[in-house]
Amino acid sequence: MDRLSIITDDDGLFVRSDLFDEDEQHIVARELREQHPDGDLWTVPLPLGLLGPELVVMDVDSTFINEEVIEKLAAHAGREAQVRAVTERAMAGELDFAESLIHRVEQLAGVPASALDEVAAAVTLTPGVETLVANLHAADCRIALVSGGFTAVVQQIAGSLGIDDVTANGLEIAEGVLTGKVSGPIVDRQAKANRLLEIVEAEGLDTARTVAIGDGANDIDMIEAAGFGIAFCAKPALIERADAQLRTRRLDAVYPGLTGMSL
Repeated sequence: MDRLSIITDDDGLFVRSDLFDEDEQHIVARELREQHPDGDLWTVPLPLGLLGPELVVMDVDSTFINEEVIEKLAAHAGREAQVRAVTERAMAGELDFAESLIHRVEQLAGVPASALDEVAAAVTLTPGVETLVANLHAADCRIALVSGGFTAVVQQIAGSLGIDDVTANGLEIAEGVLTGKVSGPIVDRQAKANRLLEIVEAEGLDTARTVAIGDGANDIDMIEAAGFGIAFCAKPALIERADAQLRTRRLDAVYPGLTGMSL
């Protein structure tokens, strides 16, 4: 038995979800695809599809928020276009993430440290984030943000929503400006997966009831490490490795899609 969920946004967000025996699934899946040809069809295995998640780990830039923070910071140095081009190639899996991050952070040299707070205040949450977080908190589900972005920004975003588990990169600051160097270990795709597994081990969770959500190649390892990986408005490199994709830019579709809870 699995949960089948169809998610569309033809006339506003719509999620239909129910549990089906194995001998019913192919018939129901075909009917759902015929009824909602533009929808995203998920097959959520048990126990996740029945009991819900114990842990949800999410990427931040272009997933939890709409923007890429490093591009906003680069705008303060007049280098947004150059940094965006490298970011797009890295998220598509064309460049090594760690090397690309070092190169992009070099473009931030001389940017006032105050820009970190300005960017944190300016970024916008992806539609449905507040509802998703509220649903997860109400279900006593742990939430972690893992980001190839920067701690100084991500912690402010997370703190406003009651999320205290944040893994991200540090930026070196000297005399009130960014030096153009990363501080501490780089949070790459392996580091993201490691954080998910660390939480599972520390909290004694069931890996089958863990969910990872991301949009780019840097999220592949955590998507594969989780019990259920969701490619959110994602690059092809991630979609082909995920258990499901969500093309509708509404994160409030996630919990109903996983559990059948009504919107």
